[in-house]
Amino acid sequence: MERADDRERARLTWRCRRGMKELDLLLLAWLDRHWHSASRGEREAFAQILDLPDPELASYLLGNAHCSEGPMASLVASLQQLAVRPAAAGGEAASRSPG
Repeated sequence: MERADDRERARLTWRCRRGMKELDLLLLAWLDRHWHSASRGEREAFAQILDLPDPELASYLLGNAHCSEGPMASLVASLQQLAVRPAAAGGEAASRSPG
């Protein structure tokens, strides 16, 4: 089972390569941080999100459109949180650096 899971994750990693660098980074961050602990439903929702066209996905992740499709809506919210955290972490690191 572990090998099948690793193959699926590798396949999804390839599918995370999009036309927008921002999408690549967010999708790969979710895969790295949440894939192994994600439920079957969350994994299926992630695969569905990867089927969306880049402009539609970007609209959801940037908050310009609202995703109301059950499990996908929850995953969109999780991806949006990943977009917020790095900016906050970078600001903290910058304020602590000597200089």
